[in-house]
Amino acid sequence: MFRLAHFSDPHLHFDAPPPTLAERFSKRSLSRLSWARGRRELQSPQVLAAAVADVRQHAPDHWLISGDITNFSLPGEFAAAAGWLASLGSCRDLTVVPGNHDALVPVSYADGWAHWQPWMQGDDGVAAFPFLRVRGELALIGLSTALPTAPGLASGRLGRAQLEALAALLADLGRRGLARVVALHHPPADGVVKRRKALDDRAALRAVIARHGAELLLHGHSRDARFDPLPGPDGLVPVLGVPSVSAIPNPKDEGGRWNLLGFERIDGRWTIDVRARRWQPAQQRFVDGGGYRLR
Repeated sequence: MFRLAHFSDPHLHFDAPPPTLAERFSKRSLSRLSWARGRRELQSPQVLAAAVADVRQHAPDHWLISGDITNFSLPGEFAAAAGWLASLGSCRDLTVVPGNHDALVPVSYADGWAHWQPWMQGDDGVAAFPFLRVRGELALIGLSTALPTAPGLASGRLGRAQLEALAALLADLGRRGLARVVALHHPPADGVVKRRKALDDRAALRAVIARHGAELLLHGHSRDARFDPLPGPDGLVPVLGVPSVSAIPNPKDEGGRWNLLGFERIDGRWTIDVRARRWQPAQQRFVDGGGYRLR
């Protein structure tokens, strides 16, 4: 059994320098305001550290983080986050896809995502989306839905080039019989988040899945745990979302959670065992949140 740990939206704390004059008139100013007005207290470094320790205790074969590692897309944040990612383990054993907070405003590749390239590239060493990482019989496909948007928006988009490349990958990997896991930040189903936060071309993504299938889609961005299966060529394709792994439970956030996923081929079919781990404030630790089997 191949075991994959999935969590999302860590929103690492970062002591940002005072905003420049240009930043005062950019989208970063809104994020700074939200952070100062309470989000800073809700995204707990202690909860995140407990989650990392809990993941390590379960010793998965691979880790997946589905975006929103930063808050303001500051160059210093990307560099600091790279240090945190390196502390989790080998770049071969950890995969990252970006979220909307990781593309809050336009940032050059050198100042931004280049810091994360070891965790955000394919086995071929190419840093382009979609990228493919094959571990045993598991094929991880990383997509980017992250792009700068207007103030007040947190939406995402894949674009035609990514969708076409994804279709070709899914078809090829399906013929090879691998377990195809698609990772992205924004949820592909309707109604999961408000329109201003949604994936603009999610219908086009669902059309690709309907034609070519997949074994599992994983996302973040939503503030509660999600199970929103999509039609595939041979039945429903499971889609699992997790809330922010570092969030303290509050009226808007379910609270810290991550999923341990076990992939196994049984009688020629892929089976996925899902075990939820959730933050328990009363015990100040992550506890078992139940589980189930997808077939």
